[in-house]
Amino acid sequence: MTTGRLPRRRSGAQHSFLADLRAVLAERNFRRLFATRLISQTGDGMFAAGLGAYVFFNATSFPNPGAAAAAFTVLYLPYSLVGPFAGVFIDRWSRRQILVWSAVLRAAFVALTAYLVASGRLGVPLYISVLAVLGVNRFFLSSLSAALPHVVGEDTLVMANSVAPTAGTIVAFLGGLAGLAVHFVTGGGQGGSAVTLLAGGACYLIAGAIGVTMRRDLLGPPPLAEGERRRGLLADFAIMTRGLISGAQHVWQRRPVAAALGATGGQRAIYGILLLTSILLYRNYFFRASGANSALGHFTLVIIAAAIGYGAAAVVTPVATRRLSKAALITALLGLGGVVTGVLGPTFAQPAFLVLSLTLGLVAQGVAICSVTVIQQRMDDDYRGRVFALYDMLFNVPFVIGAVVAAQIIPDSGKSYLLIAVAATGYLLAAVAYGAVSRQELLAGPDPADSSPAGSSPAGSSPAGPSPAGSSPAGSSPAGPTAAGPSPAVPPAAAPPDAGSSSAGPAPAGRPPRPPGSELPSAGPVGNPSASAQRRSA
Repeated sequence: MTTGRLPRRRSGAQHSFLADLRAVLAERNFRRLFATRLISQTGDGMFAAGLGAYVFFNATSFPNPGAAAAAFTVLYLPYSLVGPFAGVFIDRWSRRQILVWSAVLRAAFVALTAYLVASGRLGVPLYISVLAVLGVNRFFLSSLSAALPHVVGEDTLVMANSVAPTAGTIVAFLGGLAGLAVHFVTGGGQGGSAVTLLAGGACYLIAGAIGVTMRRDLLGPPPLAEGERRRGLLADFAIMTRGLISGAQHVWQRRPVAAALGATGGQRAIYGILLLTSILLYRNYFFRASGANSALGHFTLVIIAAAIGYGAAAVVTPVATRRLSKAALITALLGLGGVVTGVLGPTFAQPAFLVLSLTLGLVAQGVAICSVTVIQQRMDDDYRGRVFALYDMLFNVPFVIGAVVAAQIIPDSGKSYLLIAVAATGYLLAAVAYGAVSRQELLAGPDPADSSPAGSSPAGSSPAGPSPAGSSPAGSSPAGPTAAGPSPAVPPAAAPPDAGSSSAGPAPAGRPPRPPGSELPSAGPVGNPSASAQRRSA
């Protein structure tokens, strides 16, 4: 009995977004994993909406830049620094069990968060509760990424990488909108936010129930061979730390990958600036006299605009990468972000900010798809998981830095011509710097093997030879929850994407030795015989 139909390999000319989408959805186990993701990330959006409404659009207070930056630091930084080490456990435990039990734990922590919100508390207890939700969510999302190669065929893996996180981002936006609707229908205020949080927790429980329908050993990791034993947990953590360092050294030697990571970090720092600006503008400038509910209602339009931009990127990126190299597209998108921010930002008008949100959603997701595919194609398999762990960290740390720096300059109203100029210039400098570093790739034209969004090569092969493709994140925008989980405390914030598999943990002791610094293979590689076997047999 097979676990799902394996799609036949197609030539590049036969590839299209819709054809590949149909191919991955034809996989039975992919559909179940996909449903788990979609329902869980709907809950992420509802969680973000309830929390953001309470923290930033509270009827009894006005947010100030320092408090907002402090919230970003508390909620994002520990999550980013701890997240990569989740892989040590994800490569030890059944990933199906992680999906199930993480759903139960998140629902429990969400219930605690809802209680704190209903009681009007804002401070350390609330932050700890939210961190618990986000920490468990990191295990869930990393497990989804590590499990993906076990449920799709090789020639559709990169397409699945694009479809799954992008769709997750979109449903997170939709979940956020649904959460805002619940918030308003239940009267707003603390009670409305608490009910919205509980609705998100219910989504987590449903996602866990779908996870139960999959075989316990379906998603990996493969069982130990006879006579094989695992290292101790502390030894694995030490290896993970050394692995991250060696991964960073490996990236430094591969200019296209380093440039892609740099582009990601640069644009995330700009996000921190624009996110802080947009929240303060809508709460303290546009609708200061109208009240919190009015401000939140109009800010919902910003979230919708960003969601449209995300969806557009999934359509535009595969078309564009058939005509341009990925480096050229990344450069063009960053330049577009700079021009649009510089032209529309200084107007401080709501219609202009809606257009800005839509455009930056397109820019963010397009850059994310291209950057991740560059990493997948250019990195050696033994290092790919560690590089995605670095990607995970670069997704949030620069974001926090951008918000903290902006908080030192921006007034409480959010209206700062200087910060808009800094953001626009930052985009343009990122485009110039990335283009200069990637000049050779920029002029090379589209990769003939590109046949999926962001130019996947068939079977996830790399220029250096066949190697399994890792998993793909979805980018984020300054205006909505993302594929990787809830935007803590803010509907428009962005948590890290499914950064491939930050799950690339150490191998059990007893395996043949690898080259120094390569002890951390990417979890669930396509080329792994056990992964292929799992897809073909029940």
